[in-house]
Amino acid sequence: PFLEPRASGSMQEVLGQQFALSDVLFFCKKGLESIVDDQVTQRFSSEELASWNLLTRTNQNFRYISLRLTIIWGVGVFIRYGVLFPLRFTLAIIGLSWLVIGTTLVGFLPDSSVKNWLSELVHLTCYRICARGLSATVHYHNKENRPQKGGICVANHTTPIDVVILANDGCYAMVGQVHGGLLGVIQRSMVRSCPHVWFERSEMKDRHAVTSRLRAHVAAKTKLPILIFPEGTCINNTSVMMFKKGSFEIGGTIYPVAIKYDPRFGDAFWNSSKFNMVNYLLRMMTSWAIVVNVWYLPPMTLQDGEDAAQFANRVKSAIAHQGGLLDLDWDGGLKRGKVKDSFKEEQQKMYSSLIVGHNGINNL
Repeated sequence: PFLEPRASGSMQEVLGQQFALSDVLFFCKKGLESIVDDQVTQRFSSEELASWNLLTRTNQNFRYISLRLTIIWGVGVFIRYGVLFPLRFTLAIIGLSWLVIGTTLVGFLPDSSVKNWLSELVHLTCYRICARGLSATVHYHNKENRPQKGGICVANHTTPIDVVILANDGCYAMVGQVHGGLLGVIQRSMVRSCPHVWFERSEMKDRHAVTSRLRAHVAAKTKLPILIFPEGTCINNTSVMMFKKGSFEIGGTIYPVAIKYDPRFGDAFWNSSKFNMVNYLLRMMTSWAIVVNVWYLPPMTLQDGEDAAQFANRVKSAIAHQGGLLDLDWDGGLKRGKVKDSFKEEQQKMYSSLIVGHNGINNL
């Protein structure tokens, strides 16, 4: 019938049938569904749990559920804030202090194999102390595929502590922007003993300057593997979003790593629009634990006839499949920016081509 509503399905499935007036309602329905619960914005907020993990109320309107549950929750608050937090905070201070002091002292040594060995020892020791400060329980899988020197390690990004989780099992050359304050002190001390790649704000805007410095680092096969998060922002541990192709234009061997946190023991996702770094670290240190699985995937290289964007998508798909994450093509930059006109035009072209193609077939 001409007015019979369509069943649920994709745009291609609907337009593959005979056009009906009710198709207008179908597209309106799909548009409203995208506004209410789209695939992009929900990736920038904490994932919902099926049950309460005694950290926060699943519904803030529930001030009281039962006396027994309230008592258990109160005991948990005392244990997390009164017992675990002081111990974790002390370990974090020890780890960061030793990182600054140790790397500074190693930096005075002349370049040699001994200096490199001491630098790796200091970094590993400090990161492992900091991991204990978060009560991190990390399960590493397929260690035979761990990144090697002269390579590039790429991973999905959920939180700033991804660095601590990965560096707990091996040393990496970090890539990032130069900061001031306490973080700047740590960066300057680290670069004295290890060839980390820090960029000034003006350099970060120069894509060619960044690429050339990273390519020079990879060319030196004796340097530590570079650690890069191609998404460019933190995603809520449910999916992997578009990988920026710049990391895959450098050349060399790519070592993919999939990281998946267990939200039942603590929400590792950093919602930077809601919490600053201090508040976020406080939440991490007062959670039950940080339980995470890390999978080292086999190394991958650019194939014949494949460009950087296709290579990035292939690596992203492999990471998503291994970590049990959704593989999304959307740009994580939508977290703070507007949808690019090119994305809108792509959807409009797909819609118009389906309409024109369908009408053309009917005219025949």
